[in-house]
Amino acid sequence: MKTDPTDNRSAAPIERIQDNMIARLERRALNRLCAGMPAWTTPDMLTLVGMIGAFLVFGGYVASNLHPGWLLLSIAGYVVHWFGDSLDGSLARFRKIERPRYGYFLDHSCDGFATVLLVVGIGISPYVQLEVALVALVGYLLMSIHAFLSVRVLGELRLSYLNAGPTELRLILIGLTLAMLIAGQENPIVFQLNGFDLFVGSVGIILISLFVVQTAKTAKRLAKEDPPIRNQD
Repeated sequence: MKTDPTDNRSAAPIERIQDNMIARLERRALNRLCAGMPAWTTPDMLTLVGMIGAFLVFGGYVASNLHPGWLLLSIAGYVVHWFGDSLDGSLARFRKIERPRYGYFLDHSCDGFATVLLVVGIGISPYVQLEVALVALVGYLLMSIHAFLSVRVLGELRLSYLNAGPTELRLILIGLTLAMLIAGQENPIVFQLNGFDLFVGSVGIILISLFVVQTAKTAKRLAKEDPPIRNQD
């Protein structure tokens, strides 16, 4: 039976590459949580929990314009988001009920929307300028595009870069939020940018630079693996 190379259902399994700092520790924790999860819990329910967490983060940042104590809601939201976002695919693999195309589409669609909520929420808070937060959002989405393109051309889904993945990023954002809560609104340091602006902007610049470097590396690799086909006369 012949297979259509454009049909994703006949494609080889995607290789997941994850070498972030706490990957092994997190994997053990996720396996234990999966083993103790009630039978009625489904991956889709956990995806919904993750999105609820993202909305809690967004709401906490927006409400921090009224009182800084609302930042605690954002911190709690990060925990809820990690729980749902990390466990949905893990539970499917643990129970061997994967739905590769559906799960890939739904998970990454929700990830993109959740990231917009998190970063725009930071920009709406009184601690970071929205324009600066959008630089970080552009950097993250560019890296997401690179990851999705790599799945198509390399069959690899890289979940971490520079020994950091989504969980490390959440921990960084929790630390940033705690700093906002403790330090309060800071005065400008350079070009009307305060310390939080400089930090978030630097993260965005690093992500954009990483996208450029990884794109060049992948293009160089593909140029060797996929040479031009010369017509034989």
